[in-house]
Order: sequence, then structure tokens, then C-alpha cells
Amino acid sequence: MRALLSVYDKTGIVDFARALHDLGVELVSSGGTAKAIADAGMPVVDVAEFTGVPAILDHRVVTLHPKVHGGLLADPTNPSHQADMAEYGIEPFDLVVSNLYPFHTDPSIELIDIGGPAMTRAAAKNHAHVGIVTSPDQYELVLSELREHGALTYATRRALALEAFAHTAAYDAAIVDWLQAGDALPRHLVIPLTRSDEVLRYGENPHQRGARYRRAGTTSWWDGLVQHGGLALSYLNLYDTEAAWKLAHDLGDRAVCAIIKHANPCGVAVTDDLATAYQRALACDERSAFGGIVAFNRPIDDETAAAMANGPQADVVIAPGYSAGALDALRAKRKNTRLLEAPVPTGEPREFRQISGGFLVQDAAHFASGRDDWKVATKAAPTAEQWADAELAWRICGHVKSNSIVLVKDGQAVGIGAGQQNRVESGEIAAKKANGRAVGGACASDAFYPFPDGVEAAAAAGVAVVMQPGGSVSDERVIARADELGLAMVFTGERHFLH
Repeated sequence: MRALLSVYDKTGIVDFARALHDLGVELVSSGGTAKAIADAGMPVVDVAEFTGVPAILDHRVVTLHPKVHGGLLADPTNPSHQADMAEYGIEPFDLVVSNLYPFHTDPSIELIDIGGPAMTRAAAKNHAHVGIVTSPDQYELVLSELREHGALTYATRRALALEAFAHTAAYDAAIVDWLQAGDALPRHLVIPLTRSDEVLRYGENPHQRGARYRRAGTTSWWDGLVQHGGLALSYLNLYDTEAAWKLAHDLGDRAVCAIIKHANPCGVAVTDDLATAYQRALACDERSAFGGIVAFNRPIDDETAAAMANGPQADVVIAPGYSAGALDALRAKRKNTRLLEAPVPTGEPREFRQISGGFLVQDAAHFASGRDDWKVATKAAPTAEQWADAELAWRICGHVKSNSIVLVKDGQAVGIGAGQQNRVESGEIAAKKANGRAVGGACASDAFYPFPDGVEAAAAAGVAVVMQPGGSVSDERVIARADELGLAMVFTGERHFLH
């Protein structure tokens, strides 16, 4: 048996080579890999010995030779191949160990690997006869099978070939990205995805299958998540939890509780302690909170867990951590609730939405402006307290499905209207949920008011200040009506539709 070893990541390679040597495998290698094996006292044939050509062009050409690739691609059962091998002195390889230059972490022209992908793809193509190992994580599997059978089974060689082609595809995708660096909407988006370990209970509905995929070679906050209890996660659990976790970390450093139902906030509060934040978030719309996602930006303490024990059933609770007492209390009271511990959320630079035959692609949703960019459009201006509520209402509004209206008073969302076909009805829903609690507070609208009726609905809820992007042809009429009603109105100059 003959193995070709040529790796950049040398983690475990010496021990792996020693195990192969102990199994009677002839070792062939080059460069630093050959040196590491030789320094460990094992016999190794340098590639240059049997090709007759040393590494040239500053190591750009090492293994690109017919005696190497002939050995990788030869079918030893094919008479024509046998004749060529005999004529040109080609010996077959049974095993190839190759991983590539670390282009993902340090992209440059010199780290665009050529020989490594060529060897990897050749061996993977010929997996009927050759095993291709592309990760140190595969070493033990390979050794176990060689010890048991003396060779790799076809099923294993095929599985290794699949991983090898996925590996080189992700490598090429990284190069494509790098060559288009700086292009906001590049011509080519090549996105290799790898399924995460967990297969979800089901998709959006129980008759649909679902799984989470991540970008190959990368991780996100989801990969650092720990589940402490409850049922297995489903597709909508992940979708809604993503919305809740982002919102909980988008509202500053004070204690935040965000409650999400069907990807929409139904309760949000910002206070000085977590238990109060939970109680105030829940008070916004306790009926809708049943079966929702409860997210905190601080570890859950005993007091918060005690408050939650008397609240409605949550499908998911997510926080940066839990006290031991909090975990015990929540597990005892809510056996089916998924209790998740997660790191700070990470985002992607772009968002994708599937349509027939392709995708819509845009910059990831974000807030592009702040208070310094906003304009008070009315005679009345917000007070300091009203500014705080107005900014919070605007921030929450950007996380609510359009058309959206958010009413906030004293750091607490008291009414949220989401997803209606017209803005007035969203405002009426928010006011109904607020039930008088918005008096003196703030209203935020994710898009401009095309008519004064939306401002009138906000005034009817009792707010003192209205946040909206502005930009309607009816702005002057809307401003005049706000002045008549004694409202302060702030134009943010930034729309926040979320569909």
C-alpha cells in the first residue's frame, strides 16, 4: 500500500504517518511534510526522488507531474492504464492526505493553492481505487478501517471523496469572494453550505423536513449555542430565536427582555434589572407571548427565573447564561421549554431571500442613521424623557414586520402593530394593545405617513412624540396636523421595512 502525504496543516500528521508506517504503508511526501516525517525517524520517499524534478518556481510546482497524477488517476484494473503505467514508470497511490493553504484566514496570491486542490480532486475522482483524506479529523476513521480490513471500504472512499470535493469547492468560493472584495453586489456569489450536526424536528410545518446549514469553513453564534433542556429545536424555533436574539442585543447595555412570536416582537422592555424587564415586556401583550421566544441580554438570575415561573409557557428561552438556581427552577416548571445559552449574535454582510430560479440579495438590515442625523419637523420638540422613548420605539420598529407601529412609554413597549396592509390599522392595533398606557410616550412608524390619519391614530393613543422617516409628498399636511394636535414629530430620513 502506498500513501502520498502533503499537508499545510500538520496537526497530527506525524502520528498518523507513524501509524501508517506501522501498518506497512509506504510513505511518499514532499517539502515540510516530508521533513516532519523524516525528522520523526520514519522512512519517507520524497516526491522529487521518483519524478526527477525538484520543487521549482518558489514551490509553486511540486506535485504537478505525470508520475504523481498518473498514480492518483490510474485505474489498475484497466489494461490501457496498465500499459501506460508500465511505459512511463507510474506506480499507483492507494491513499492521499492533503489539506490546502489557509486561504480563508490569510488570503493572498501565494496562498492560492494549485497542487493541493489538483491532487485532492484527482484522488477524489478516482475514489474507486484511492482514499482521499482532507482533514485531521478523518485520521482516526481511516486508521481504524485500515487496521480492521487492511484497506478502506468503497463506502468510506466515496464518503471521503464527497468531503474532498466540498472542501475544494469551498476553497474556490473563498478565492472568488476575495477577487471581488469591495464589490457591494459582486457579479458572482458562490456560497458553499454545510449542514450542521442537528437535524431539526421538522420544517415550518410538521410535514416539511428542515435543517440548519452554515457557510463551509465558518461558524456563527449558532455553533456556540448550548441547549440545557426542553424538546428538540424546529425550523421556526431557530427562525424566531434569531429575531429575538438580535433584538435583545440591539438595545444597549441595560437589562433587556424581548419576547418574539412568529418573528415579531410582542413585548420589549429596557430597565435596570432582568426580572423587571421580563415583567414589563410580558405586560405589553401577555396573550401573544404564550408559546413565544423570550430573549435576555444578560444571564438569567434566580429572581428572573422565579418571575418566569408564573408567566406563560415559552417555546424557547435564550440568554448568555443561567444561575444554577435559575436552570433548576426553569427545568422544573417548564419541562418542554428549550433553554438555550448562546454567545453574542453575529450577522452576515448580506441577506438572501429565495425567489423562483434564484435569490434576492441585499445589504443586511441595519440602522444607518442616528439622533444626530434626525430632524425635528414640528414646532414642538421632544423632552429628554421623550427622546429616550422615541429612540427605543424607533429601534424596536426596525425589528417588526411591515407595516409596523410601535408605542413606547418609560422604556417599555406598550403596543405593537405589525404586518398590516395599511399603516392606520397597524396604529389602531398598537393603540388597542396599549390600552391607555402610551400617554406621554412615543410612537414609531417604519415608513412615512402618507396621510394625516396615521398621526391622528397616534395622537388618539396619547403619545407625545412621533418618529417616522418622512419623505411623503404629503409631509407638509402631516406636519401641520401634528402641530394642530400638539405632537412633536421627528423625521429620521431612513425607512425600515421588514418583510
